[in-house]
Amino acid sequence: MDLKGRLLGNRYEIIEKIGNGGMATVYKAKCHVLNRYVAVKILRDEFTTDEEFIKRFEVEAQSAASITHPNIVSVYDVGVDGNLYYIVMELIKGKTLKEIIVEEKGPLPWKWSVNIAGQIASALETAHKNHIIHRDIKPHNIIITEDGVAKVTDFGIAKAVSNSTITAFGTTIGSVHYFSPEHARGGYTDAKSDLYSLGIVMYEMLTGKVPFDADTPVSVALKQVQEEPVEPIKLNDKIPISVNRIILKAMQKEPALRYQSATEMLTDLRLALKRPDDDFVVLASRNDDSPTQKVPTIYELEMEKNNDKNAPKIGEEGHKDGKIGKMRAFFKKHPVLKTLTIVLICILLFVIVMFSTIKILNSSRPAQAQIPELVWQDSDTRLTKEAAENLLKEAGFTDYEFQEEYSEEVEAGYVISQDPVYQDNYKINLNQKITILVSKGQKMITLPKKLVGKNIEDVKKSLDELEAKYEITEVNDEKVASGVLLSIDPEEGEEIAATETVKLTVSKGSAYKDITVKNVVGKSEEDAKNQLKTDGFTSVEVEYEENSNKSDGVVLEQSISAGKTVKENETIVLTVNKLPKEANVTVKVNVKALADKYIKEDTTENTTTDDTTKKTTEKLQIIVGTDTIFSETVDLTATNVEKTWSATGVKEVKVIFGEVTVYKEKVDFNQGDKTVSVP
Repeated sequence: MDLKGRLLGNRYEIIEKIGNGGMATVYKAKCHVLNRYVAVKILRDEFTTDEEFIKRFEVEAQSAASITHPNIVSVYDVGVDGNLYYIVMELIKGKTLKEIIVEEKGPLPWKWSVNIAGQIASALETAHKNHIIHRDIKPHNIIITEDGVAKVTDFGIAKAVSNSTITAFGTTIGSVHYFSPEHARGGYTDAKSDLYSLGIVMYEMLTGKVPFDADTPVSVALKQVQEEPVEPIKLNDKIPISVNRIILKAMQKEPALRYQSATEMLTDLRLALKRPDDDFVVLASRNDDSPTQKVPTIYELEMEKNNDKNAPKIGEEGHKDGKIGKMRAFFKKHPVLKTLTIVLICILLFVIVMFSTIKILNSSRPAQAQIPELVWQDSDTRLTKEAAENLLKEAGFTDYEFQEEYSEEVEAGYVISQDPVYQDNYKINLNQKITILVSKGQKMITLPKKLVGKNIEDVKKSLDELEAKYEITEVNDEKVASGVLLSIDPEEGEEIAATETVKLTVSKGSAYKDITVKNVVGKSEEDAKNQLKTDGFTSVEVEYEENSNKSDGVVLEQSISAGKTVKENETIVLTVNKLPKEANVTVKVNVKALADKYIKEDTTENTTTDDTTKKTTEKLQIIVGTDTIFSETVDLTATNVEKTWSATGVKEVKVIFGEVTVYKEKVDFNQGDKTVSVP
């Protein structure tokens, strides 16, 4: 059926088909409500006609939607459109683990494989805590994103733990190459079955092949039940000892000998990355080597007892000369009747023994009752400890135990889990022990005081005693020694959740290296600068002063004395001798330009006529310091006046035209000759 362009639930537009599964076909679709691309898994036609199967499909999909984890493909929605039943999931860009294994054509790197296995175990940890068993863990159901993140999919075909079987309608769900032995036998499966399958996935990643293979699924299933796998390390000698043992422990035939939880397996996987060659994984063994013994039947025991007690004595009635002798003679003449009599006696004895056995068993069998449901799978409501205890008492159970543990999700005093778990129509003996786990609430801790300023090792020890989580950030500090705690967040003495991560900021010490200052007094300015920069100083400053008793340009003083140890970024100041130098200043004055700028026409009024006359001379002075080097009345029609004067130090140069100072500037004769033009 071509579904391209079909709009499901008036929301999901089918774009293209992207895969096929045993139960469903997967399509890429666009959600027009949230404007995003999603994966839509549509149930195959052959499953849509069975109402019971549809109900199971919807329940399982809703269970999957309740799980949120970075390593689990998120389920967004479950719906039906006409005769199409579908699950809407997160759309993942990447390859299945099976595709990667096939492409590599051999073992994958062990560190990468252990990392992927750890991500899968983390996903199973969350699922199992939410009472969801996957039951079909295999490389085909694990997608590796472009960023190297493992995403477990197809939780939509899983059942809640409360269900007692993994089969429906005569069809087994999953792939036989990854079945646990109990799964292959059609027996009860639980979280440990998922861990067995994960062990096989690890086996395939690290060897390039599955541990059990045959021509038919039935043959593979028989091998899962009866045969032991070849150790993966014998197929790939690059596998570390710890990883080899993790795989073997996960693949134990007996569930009791495997990892008992995903958390336990995840802990070993993480430890294997740190200590790959350590033999820390404990493998238990089965004690099934006791010799076979024949157990006698009730009839055999009775006959043996009668042979001793009732054997007739010679001369008594019952010997061959008595009644027994006559019976023997009769049956000797009538062999058919003898056979029929023996058969009838055997049947009679069998019936008597069976009735007696049944009566004994019934009289000794303990009373049974339906185990109460103390954890409601389809509700966020939790039972209190008191309510759970009342239900147990009402059902007739007397041997139960309450255990407590901290929980982030469940409020204090409410039930977290029960063992055995509730199952429909599941009765247990009234004298069977029931364990109920009750929440102590979120674990809180109080941070110690006076941690800032302490060595980080002491701080870590204090936090480790509280089982607090923390992360350390190192920063440079010019004033605080390396390894000393600078700050803590949350603050000291504050009460926090045990799961909260405490942020510690620790000093790395100065970012600059130490320098032992050398003596540069008496060296030239240039040599002193070069020496200090070679030693590591990044900042050298120079000040000048005059000392007639010392040579010009030599260092008279240094701000940091020789032999002292300082940081390379510290500024050192050198005082350098600078003797005065004689130099010339040449002053050029454009008289005509000054006249045009400063001399105005002089107008005189007569009684008979107006005469206009123009000034033709003006006084000009050139002064250097306290020395007047030129003072004359100049002809305003002249072009230039030029005077040169020698001096030392810093002197003020002034030019006065008439009564106006037309130029004034300080001249540093140490800088060499200078020419001044006025204006």
